[in-house]
Amino acid sequence: MRPRGMRPHNADVVRRARLYADGKTLVVRDQRLRERRYPVGAGGIRRAAFLPPPPDVWETVTKRPAERWGVLVFEDEEGREVLCVPLAEWLPEAGVVGILDLKPAKCLDRTGLRELAAALGVPVEEKPGSKTGEREPLERTSGPTQDRAVHRELPRWHSWTRGLGFLGWLVALVVAFASDVDWCLPIAAAALLAVPAADAVVRVGAWWRNRGDDDRRFADAVVITPEPVPGEGATPRFRRTASVRVLPGDVVLTDTVGRERWLGRDGARGVARLVRLVSAGDREPLGVEFRDRGGEVRALLPWRYWFAGPQGLSRWEETVSALSVSAVDEELCSARRRTEATEPWWNGHPLAADARTMSPLPAKDARTETSWHSSVIGGNELLVVPLLSLVLLAGVFGDTLAVRLAGVFSAVTIVAEWAPVATKSLFSRFHYDKPDKNA
Repeated sequence: MRPRGMRPHNADVVRRARLYADGKTLVVRDQRLRERRYPVGAGGIRRAAFLPPPPDVWETVTKRPAERWGVLVFEDEEGREVLCVPLAEWLPEAGVVGILDLKPAKCLDRTGLRELAAALGVPVEEKPGSKTGEREPLERTSGPTQDRAVHRELPRWHSWTRGLGFLGWLVALVVAFASDVDWCLPIAAAALLAVPAADAVVRVGAWWRNRGDDDRRFADAVVITPEPVPGEGATPRFRRTASVRVLPGDVVLTDTVGRERWLGRDGARGVARLVRLVSAGDREPLGVEFRDRGGEVRALLPWRYWFAGPQGLSRWEETVSALSVSAVDEELCSARRRTEATEPWWNGHPLAADARTMSPLPAKDARTETSWHSSVIGGNELLVVPLLSLVLLAGVFGDTLAVRLAGVFSAVTIVAEWAPVATKSLFSRFHYDKPDKNA
């Protein structure tokens, strides 16, 4: 089983983490290739219970996103929890399909959990009367007999560093003004500098890992890149970022915002067929669905952005050949196709969000969805941290060394927060997300 799709700073999770059976042992492997092994049988896992999500959809999505399709709990012979597996963490397309588009029980098959339990010889009992809302959220549960197969969006040290940075700034500043201790001012400014520094370490570290991993992991992959219709406004971001890479055992899809997800090619959930959706009247190609052996749609590519260009047909044949699967045409259901010219044809499709991010995004949307502050940690930091830094910024012109240091640290903090955002925004506006009419 493969984790849900991840953004670039967490690409090592989806590339390395796995949940699999090794004989009669359930193995959880994390992004550092560390393994936790749970034997099946006497003294170990004896059964599994599927707990559906809480009935309140809004509360589930906002407060318990990992439980939005329920949780599979592996138990020992005494009914104690051995391992909790939230389905949303192990569904590759979890980020591009809505909670109402998939039934929780169906996700047991789409994730491969039912197949995994069968391989281990563990019976799965569905408990429709049970409510995950009666238990603590997975992020808060703890105890010697409990474990969780979840992936953090950011490392734990990142949260601690940010929290200590804000706390250190406040405490040192209070001491400086209350006791008139000048050397507490640079300490306060340096503590606040730790906030953007923690962000920079995560992002640079992810870039470095991905840079080395790409050359090794995808050296033998067949890479399918977009071939859009000339004049459709395909952006450099879309053409350079979006791709479909075919490996011997996996299909790796990367969308316009860099989110990467892995689909298998073997087993019941593997990509087994390509379906080209065509319009009912003129048989015009509209999109391509990646379907598994159960007929479930796992990915959706818009035809005009991937296969409608000058080399589009050869790109389509290359895709079919690389996957070594059957390809058929299927008329798009008229009830699902929008007749309004202003709306894309994929509106109403369960994977409409996938088709959208597998297309060139409007410049503003692209900047928002790729922004570190908007899409990962929240946009308030971009305003709060510089405002707090302004308190000591005037110290650059101070009389003492301590005051000047505080001012320098504050200036560096403001630059560290705003410079990457401003550079990225300008690059997006003038090049990366500017439609190329001739492409």
